[in-house]
Amino acid sequence: MSTTTTAPRPKRALPPLMNLSDAAADRLRAMYERAEGSKLLRVAVRAKGCSGLSYDLSWVDAAGPNDEVVTDKGVTLLVDRKATLYLIGTTMDYEVKAMSAGFVFTNPNEKGRCGCGESFHV
Repeated sequence: MSTTTTAPRPKRALPPLMNLSDAAADRLRAMYERAEGSKLLRVAVRAKGCSGLSYDLSWVDAAGPNDEVVTDKGVTLLVDRKATLYLIGTTMDYEVKAMSAGFVFTNPNEKGRCGCGESFHV
C-alpha cells in the first residue's frame, strides 16, 4: 500500500488592512500634535446613506477590545473590527480642494457609490 502526501499550500499574504497616503499621515500627525494628541482616530463603517454604508471617523481615548490597531508611516489609527471586511486593502488619503478638505478612501471592495458620494456599497 502506497500513500502520497502533498505539501501544504503556502499561505497567500493578506493585503494590509489599511494604508495611509503621505498626505493622510502628515495630516494625522498634525492633528495628533494638537488638541487630539491624547486621542486616536477610529475608522468604522456604519449603515447609512442612500447606498447603504458610510465611513465613520471618531476620536477615542484608547483602543477598545473591538479595535484593530493599524500603524503606517509611523502613524497609528484604529479600525473597528466589524469594518475590517469592508476595509481590507483600503488607502486613506487627505485631499484639499478649492471648497473642501478632508479624508477620502480608495477602497477596492466598493462596488458603487451614491450620487452625492457620501455612501457606498460592497
